[in-house]
Amino acid sequence: MGRKQYRPRLLDAQVVQYLRAFGAICIEGVKFSGKTMTSLHHSKSSFDVGSPVAGFSNRILALTDPLIILEGETPRLIDEWQEVPAIWDAVRYEVDQREGKGHFILTGSSTPPYKGVYHSGAGRIAKLRMRPMSLFEMGVSSGLVSLKGLFDGEFESRLTGDVALKEIIKLILQGGWPGSLDETYEDAKLLPKTYIKALIDNDLQRVDGRSRNMNKIQLLLRSLARNESSTATNRALKNDIKAEDDEDIDVETVADYLNIFDRLFLTENQMSFSPHLRSSVPIKKAVKRHFADPSLACALLMATEESLLADMETLGFLFEALCERDLRVYAEVHDAQLYHYQDYDNNEIDAIVQMSDGSWGAFEIKLGVNDVDRAAQNLLRITELIERNPKGRPPKVMAIITGLSNAAYRRSDGVYVLPITALRE
Repeated sequence: MGRKQYRPRLLDAQVVQYLRAFGAICIEGVKFSGKTMTSLHHSKSSFDVGSPVAGFSNRILALTDPLIILEGETPRLIDEWQEVPAIWDAVRYEVDQREGKGHFILTGSSTPPYKGVYHSGAGRIAKLRMRPMSLFEMGVSSGLVSLKGLFDGEFESRLTGDVALKEIIKLILQGGWPGSLDETYEDAKLLPKTYIKALIDNDLQRVDGRSRNMNKIQLLLRSLARNESSTATNRALKNDIKAEDDEDIDVETVADYLNIFDRLFLTENQMSFSPHLRSSVPIKKAVKRHFADPSLACALLMATEESLLADMETLGFLFEALCERDLRVYAEVHDAQLYHYQDYDNNEIDAIVQMSDGSWGAFEIKLGVNDVDRAAQNLLRITELIERNPKGRPPKVMAIITGLSNAAYRRSDGVYVLPITALRE
């Protein structure tokens, strides 16, 4: 059921592979990230659980007999399955009854309460995570530099073209939302704002049916936006709310709300990297805070081009979030994972990409080019510390991702300088 003008996604190849290997797949992720369009592209029939047609008759039918909605040409898309959690077990059961693979594609924009799902689906239903578009998928990145190519030793220095600071800011403000790619910039940057409003007005109450303090939820969301790309703990978020908004919120409530944000795929934190070495320096386990897309943090901060130009520190954190969003998308194409590094001696590396074979790359992220030398020295110093340990494995790649560089090149010390607008998977 491919639609005209479908914009290819890096996830497409994994969807095809997983449909060959499993009876069903579940594509989940934040709303408006393109799950339905991609699923329609790969399916031959569909059923929209949340359709309002005929008094939401589809939902009523799914509640009454979830097996009947699975009838149809395969792969069959069941969109927003979490509206009726029993669908999961129905799909698992039906997969067991049929021969072959690739029968169903489920999509979900939230994780339902576990009490509504009785079987994990292990071996039958495989999950894939869809995120907002990377710059390469949006057609902004030229793709001249391949992340995998760096690990394979394939790289060619080249000019990549000038990038204006205001263009970087616009990319951050509008976000990687597929539905707004054909809109003007002025219209596109409205989507994150309407997303946050819909989230607060509707989605947060529907996750598990519990009533929550919407004012405190908004305060926590704003605190997360202020702490985008930081390793703020739950207690630090609580203290930030008290300092900035003069409102008390206990740590347990913070943890509860953060769990809800995770279940809505609104947030996706960056775990701490451990190079598995016997080190006298303990590695911090704090996660780095991220929204699914930096444009959501901008919407919560009510950021504009003018305000970000006047606050380069905040802009730097948002640019880091943009780069790490893209790095995660590019890495997972190759079954790789995105981490960050931080130890108790205040040694930090912005991003670590670890490939499936255990090899890893260290990436510093700098908006401008003035900090490239210092960032390279930081990478070299920390990786040397890691190599000194008995089990320390040196990184296969050391690179600085920049916003305003007009060239991709390898320095004499071995550190790559890579414009984010030239990177791809």
